[in-house]
Amino acid sequence: MGTVTAILLCLVALVLGAAVGGFICYKLGYKNRQKTAEMQIGSAEKEAERIVDSAKKEAESMKKEALIEAKDEIHKSRQETEKELKDRRSEVSRQERRIQQKEESIDRKLDNMEKKEENLNKKLKKADEKLEEADRIKKSQLDMLEKISGFSIEQAKDYLLTQLDEQLTHEKAVRVMNYETQVKEDCEAKARQYISLAIARCAADQVSEAAVSVVALPNDDMKGRIIGREGRNIRTIETLTGVDLIIDDTPEAITISCYDQVRREVARIALERLIQDGRIHPTRIEEMVEKAKREVEQKIKQEGERAVLETNVHGLNHELIKLLGRLRYRTSFRQNVLNHSIEVAHLAGMMASELGVDANLARRAGLLHDIGKALSYEIEGSHVQIGVDVCKKYKESAEVIHAIEAHHGDVETRTVVAALVQAADAISAARPGARSENYENYIKRLEKLEEICSSYDGVEKSYAIQAGREVRIMIQPEKINDEKMVLVAREIAKRIENEMDYPGQIKVNLIRESRVVEYAK
Repeated sequence: MGTVTAILLCLVALVLGAAVGGFICYKLGYKNRQKTAEMQIGSAEKEAERIVDSAKKEAESMKKEALIEAKDEIHKSRQETEKELKDRRSEVSRQERRIQQKEESIDRKLDNMEKKEENLNKKLKKADEKLEEADRIKKSQLDMLEKISGFSIEQAKDYLLTQLDEQLTHEKAVRVMNYETQVKEDCEAKARQYISLAIARCAADQVSEAAVSVVALPNDDMKGRIIGREGRNIRTIETLTGVDLIIDDTPEAITISCYDQVRREVARIALERLIQDGRIHPTRIEEMVEKAKREVEQKIKQEGERAVLETNVHGLNHELIKLLGRLRYRTSFRQNVLNHSIEVAHLAGMMASELGVDANLARRAGLLHDIGKALSYEIEGSHVQIGVDVCKKYKESAEVIHAIEAHHGDVETRTVVAALVQAADAISAARPGARSENYENYIKRLEKLEEICSSYDGVEKSYAIQAGREVRIMIQPEKINDEKMVLVAREIAKRIENEMDYPGQIKVNLIRESRVVEYAK
């Protein structure tokens, strides 16, 4: 225990001794550093004073050099400024001389202008005097002319205007006649070329179809079997088909009469099947009529598809195709409407190709132009309006609908396709043997033509000749002169176009003849 204590005491004594020695050393070093710092500060102050003195001397020398350079610059700038001022003074003097010269030239021009103005005033004064003299002479001449002619100024004006009007009427008539002749020659030549090409490439047979069908019988005994006991068989056939069976003295034949060719075709097929089968009674008749109806419906569909393929018209609604097939059993003036529509489609397409128009659109419009006739027995109204409504229902284009609407001239044609369909329709209808016109309508057309021509003042008589293809008009020469004949002929032709329906064209031929008769006694 005592040993440990002694060790601790030794250690404490060592620590205390080290601390006291360190403190004494620190004090001694601090004093030495203080002396060294004081000596360094004194030397630094001396060095600073030396640097300041040398800087002052350098500044003085730089100041003197700067003053010398500034004086040189000022002297040089003064010399340059004096030179520039001298140059400007010389330029100003030159400009002054130039301005002075221009002023002198302007003064000379003003003097000349004053002289010219004076001369002009003199000339104007002389011109006014001459105008006054001309007015006096004109007035005296007018007075003299009035005395000589016996006309006042207003009367002379009216006379001159009348003469001018007559001359203009003559010139207008001559110009109209020459223009129409030239246009007709050009148009007719091109139209004949296009139409002849279309007709030559579309040569179609035309045969007028009868309004009745004839069914051949194996023998006359078959007539009695068709009539049946108390006529029950014939009544059943007529009731189911809607036709009239004409059994007369014609040997081995029965005539089927009906305005609807579909019904007539159904009755014909049913009768032929019954005659072949030999069993003729009401129940069998009903079966055969139903089979015939289905067969006719199938034929209608096939005919519509054939027309579409033949004319190369695609994308038609299937209902429109059925309506086209029904046209196979529809006639107009005994011309088959489906064949007519196909021909119109071909003609319109060919003429459209020649003119550079859309041939597909023309064929489509030509094929559908008479589609309304398929429903004309079922719906009231003209076939044109029915066709327009049907095509609108099945979303046909506006161009096709307009062509259908305008193909009989009910509305004015606005497109080339509509005009082509109208022309193709007229060509197809005008083919020899294509249509038959009854006598009553023919006479009415001729009477209407003569009535239109005779309604004009100055027309003495009118004659429709060449089956209505030409009208000759006798003119009263004292009422219509040669110049006005051109205008009257044009007015008559326009009125015929607007008020009448006719195939082809009508030639309007005006004849004016003056005769003088005198007797020698």
